[in-house]
Amino acid sequence: MTQSWTGPPVGGAETPARPTVTVASYPDYPAAQRAIDYLSDNEFPVERTAIVGTDLRLVENVLGRMTVVRAGLAGAATGAWFGLFIGLLFGIFSDSNWLGVILAGVLIGALWGAVFGAIAHAMTGGRRDFTSTSSLQAAQYAVTVDAEHADAARQLLTRLNWQASGAG
Repeated sequence: MTQSWTGPPVGGAETPARPTVTVASYPDYPAAQRAIDYLSDNEFPVERTAIVGTDLRLVENVLGRMTVVRAGLAGAATGAWFGLFIGLLFGIFSDSNWLGVILAGVLIGALWGAVFGAIAHAMTGGRRDFTSTSSLQAAQYAVTVDAEHADAARQLLTRLNWQASGAG
C-alpha cells in the first residue's frame, strides 16, 4: 500500500493535491491497461486512476550502419516528400501542366535532400555512423487510484485476478 501525493496538473490550473494509493502492480503496460479497462467496464471512476511506470531505462536499438550513401538516400526521400508538397501548392495555382510542376517539385526536392543529407552526414566526421531508435521502458507499471476509491478498485482487481486464474 504505497501512498503518494500528486501535484497540480500540467496545464497550470491549481487544484488541491489528492492522495493516491497503489492498488496493483504489473510487469508490462498491456496488463496495467487491461486492469484499467476492467475498472472502466465495471463503472469505476477511471478518471481517478493512473498508470505509473517505475524504474525507467532508455533503450536504444541499433538498426544499421549509416554511410554517406544511406544518408543521401534518406535525405532524398525526405526532400521528395517536401518537393511533392511544394509541387502540389504550385500546381494548384499554376496555369501550366500541373503534373509536370508536381513532378519537377519532387525531383528538385529529392536532389536537394540527397545533397544536404550526404553533406550533413559527411560533416559529422565519422561520429555516430549508425541509425537507431530509442524508447523508454519501465520495469513495472503501477495502477494508482485516489485514496478514497482504493478499496473499491482493489475489490474489482481482485475479482479480475480470480477470473484470469480460472478460479471464478
